[in-house]
Amino acid sequence: MFAATQIRRGMIILYENEPHKVISFRFTVSGRGSNTISAKLYNIVTRSYIDVKYRSDDKVERVSVSEVDHEFLYQDGEEYWFMNSKTFEQIPLQKADVEDIIGYILPNTACRVQLFEGRPIGVKAPNTVQLKVEETEPSIKGATATGNVGKPAKLETGITIQVPMFVQRGDTVIINTETGEYQGRPGK
Repeated sequence: MFAATQIRRGMIILYENEPHKVISFRFTVSGRGSNTISAKLYNIVTRSYIDVKYRSDDKVERVSVSEVDHEFLYQDGEEYWFMNSKTFEQIPLQKADVEDIIGYILPNTACRVQLFEGRPIGVKAPNTVQLKVEETEPSIKGATATGNVGKPAKLETGITIQVPMFVQRGDTVIINTETGEYQGRPGK
């Protein structure tokens, strides 16, 4: 068991005696009383979503899952296909199983498929990935790497993140897959 303040996106936790995947979470600091953690959970068994609030002193139990090296192959409708890196066996996962991470991986990306009681339930992407910027506002003359001002940028996978003002269309950026935040540019 661990403190609810340690909940992170992608974790598999036990809630009401069923395994749930943490889709998102928000830590709220209160002026009075205890702080709270709001989490959106995905029930792996019933394939449904629920919003849950924890107090900062609540305890959460992590579910044991195994992880196997796979490679993301392609999307076919609502299914996402992955290939085991050792056995070359291909398995499909449903959109709901991968929606929290699929925006960070391209075909042929190495990742780890999470298994609960032998059944695939999700995907764990590398900690950081490099993706190309497809659309963003033009860079502003004089914008530097130390500026705190950001702008939205649509990446080649279709997701949008905040990037510094100097990032241009066609640039490759490094993204933290746990937080979805810009981390830098390769070689910079």
